[in-house]
Amino acid sequence: MLKHPNYVYGPEDKYVPAKLNAGEFLLQKIWQFRETVALINGVTDEKMTYGDMAQEAMNLAVSLVRLGIRKGDVIAICTENRREFWSTLVGVSCAGAVVTTVNMIYTEDELKHVMDISRPKLVFCSPLAYKSQAKNFRGLSYVKNIIVYGEDRPQNTLLYKHLAVAGPGNIQKIIENVKYEHFEAVDVEGQNDLMLILYSSGTTGLPKGVMITHLNLASACASKLETPALTTLSITPWYHTMGLATSLLGFVKGRTMVFLPKFEVDLYLKTLEKYKIGQLTVVPPILVALCKSPSKYDVSTVQLILCGAAPLYKETVNDVRERFPNLTAVLQGYGLSESSLAVTQNNNPDKEGSVGQANSNTIIKIVDPETRKILGPNKEGEICIKGVMVMKGYIGKKRQDDFDEEGFYKTGDIGYFDDEKYLYIVDRLKELIKYKAYQVAPAELEALLLKHGAVRDVGVIGIPHASAGEVPLAFVVKQPNSDVTEADLIQYVAGRLSNHKHLRGGVRFVDMIPKSLTGKILRKELRQMVKSRKSKL
Repeated sequence: MLKHPNYVYGPEDKYVPAKLNAGEFLLQKIWQFRETVALINGVTDEKMTYGDMAQEAMNLAVSLVRLGIRKGDVIAICTENRREFWSTLVGVSCAGAVVTTVNMIYTEDELKHVMDISRPKLVFCSPLAYKSQAKNFRGLSYVKNIIVYGEDRPQNTLLYKHLAVAGPGNIQKIIENVKYEHFEAVDVEGQNDLMLILYSSGTTGLPKGVMITHLNLASACASKLETPALTTLSITPWYHTMGLATSLLGFVKGRTMVFLPKFEVDLYLKTLEKYKIGQLTVVPPILVALCKSPSKYDVSTVQLILCGAAPLYKETVNDVRERFPNLTAVLQGYGLSESSLAVTQNNNPDKEGSVGQANSNTIIKIVDPETRKILGPNKEGEICIKGVMVMKGYIGKKRQDDFDEEGFYKTGDIGYFDDEKYLYIVDRLKELIKYKAYQVAPAELEALLLKHGAVRDVGVIGIPHASAGEVPLAFVVKQPNSDVTEADLIQYVAGRLSNHKHLRGGVRFVDMIPKSLTGKILRKELRQMVKSRKSKL
């Protein structure tokens, strides 16, 4: 079959058995490095070797099967970054169950929405997540039990350590460690059986369940992208696609990762100096914060920065190079929850501004959004992707809604590739706002604001922000005789939605919201109103 001249093809340099359980694949990889330190908690200095990670994963898989978990059952993980996350993910997968990762700061309605999509039987959570979400978990009929990390066992829960850590007093009868040479993961059909359910807002507003198969994830982790063997500092939440995927890529290569449960500039820089960190994996807002912070810590060990999940502006890159004197590269990539990992990776410092070339076993095409005609180099159009890393589809949606007749996923992002096949992102057809590493759906904010008695109509867009990427701005039409203020509406949203969805761009009162004949909000015109106002100032 001839290759299309206007498709961008990634190298065909990796092969993964189609029937392989992704958990077993990860287990095989990390077992090779069992004497190496995998994780270091930057706050407590607690260490976990790859051997510990693998052992707890195997013990947990056996315990879950004994508890009645079967292939295809869904199990949720809701926690801040902590050591048990990875052995849970690998163990659940080896048991043939499906992992879904849940943001622990969801509001009650947000949590119920995503949990109703995946319907997990069990939930693993940290004490912190249990404290904030236990009541919400227990209100879901399909959640049969909650498993808590740490030492203290709340009433009517199980403890992770009783399922994963062997010992004579273990109430779950894990008296001896499962031996690696005797362990067998549950058989799966890698191309069809799910390993992960992630959440992505897509173009319709509320989160949708992204179905990632065992083959999707194993293929993503089999990447032959080579980076130096440097100790990494991770702050990106592991429930997020970027944190999840980049961490797994490091694990299969035996890298040591220092992690922090949350970002604080001083603690981050102190940790960087203490552990002589060589590689940072971050989102752009963190780079902005680091560049603006005092230089009292030694950051000379940093050689490589991997950045993604939000736009990285050229001005920020210049500041980063000044901040880190021995930096050899700032690598950007382009990816989505729907692609399991980065679609492209830029390893060429001469191509700053580009998100790079296609990754292994990935095909990219650019099409005219209206005619669907395939476009050549230097012509802007919708980015469409195809490959073994691309999701199976969305839960409850027909595949043809999101894939074209050739099997390409329609990303909704606008971009082009140059004559050397480097991809550039220009804009988004999608209406999502990228606040830091989070996706904010305008439709969700609009639906909430329309519930306010003083709001007649509303349209929400994202506006550029130097440190956050984008922030939400609401255009509001008041009800007649209403005296509602900008502060009133900002507070109204803040009291009902997660922090990253707050109206940091403010509220502007207008006479009407521009709409098409079919009632669709013309966000392009709203953006033009922002530009027009700036030009008058």
